[in-house]
Amino acid sequence: MKKTVSKKTDRIAVIGAGKMATAITVSLVSKGVPASSILAYDVSAAAAKKFTDATGCKTAATLADALKDASAVLLAVKPQVAPVALKEAGSALRGKLLISIVAGLKLESLAALASTDRIVRVMPNTPALVQQGMTCFAVSPKATAADRDCAGKILSSFGLVREVPESLLDAVTGLSGSGPAFVMEFILGLAEGGVYCGLPRDLAVESAIQTVLGTAEMCKRDPQAISALRNAVITPNGTTARGIHVLDVAGFRGIVENCVIAAAERSAELGRKK
Repeated sequence: MKKTVSKKTDRIAVIGAGKMATAITVSLVSKGVPASSILAYDVSAAAAKKFTDATGCKTAATLADALKDASAVLLAVKPQVAPVALKEAGSALRGKLLISIVAGLKLESLAALASTDRIVRVMPNTPALVQQGMTCFAVSPKATAADRDCAGKILSSFGLVREVPESLLDAVTGLSGSGPAFVMEFILGLAEGGVYCGLPRDLAVESAIQTVLGTAEMCKRDPQAISALRNAVITPNGTTARGIHVLDVAGFRGIVENCVIAAAERSAELGRKK
C-alpha cells in the first residue's frame, strides 16, 4: 500500500520553484499529497514551467495568488532574494506556517522579515533530490506542536528528518549540508585509485559508488557497530591493513573532521552577516 504523508492535506504554497523546491514537491506528490493542494510561484516563467512539468502542480501568476488560502508556505529562494520575497508577501503570510530552507537566514531574522511568528527553519541536503535526504529543522518559540508535525511530515517525504535546537544548525550544515561534497571527493579518490591500478574508468567509478553505497547501508543497519564492521574487513598484514596505514599516516580521519568543522564555522560566519 502506498504510504501517504497525510490523509487530509491543507494547501501548501511554494515560494521559489528551483531544484530543491521541485524535489520536495515531487516527493510530496509521490507520497500521496494531491498535486492540486500545492501551488507555487516563481518570478522566472521558465522555472515555473519546469516546476509544473516535473511535479504536475500548478504555478500562480502572482505571489499573492500562491499564498491565498494556503496554510503552510515553503520558502525556497536564494538568501539574497528572501527579504524581497517576504516583504512582497507582507500580510498574506499572517497566521500561516512558514517553512524556510533558505541557507543562513536565522529564525530571528525570518521573524523580523515575515508577517508570521510560526516559523520552521530547515537545513536539507542535496540527497533530498533523490529522496535520500538528511534534514534537520529548528522551530520558533511560537510554533505549535501541529506546526512541528506538519513540517515533519513534509520533510520526511524526502528522507530522514530530525528536530534540533537552532544553535546546532551550523554543525548540521558542516556535516550533512556540506558532507555530500566530501563523500563525492572520496568516491572520486577511490575511482582514481582504481584507474591507476588498471581498471577501466567506468568500472572504477561504478565500483567506487557501489562500495560507498553498500557500506553506508551496512552502517545504517547497525550504527553502533561501525568500528566492528570496519575491523572485520582488516586482516592482519593484509591489503586493507596496508591501505588503512596510509590513511592513518596521512591523518585521514582528522582531515575529514576538520572539513566538517571548517564548513560549520563558515556557516556561522555567514549567519552573522545576515
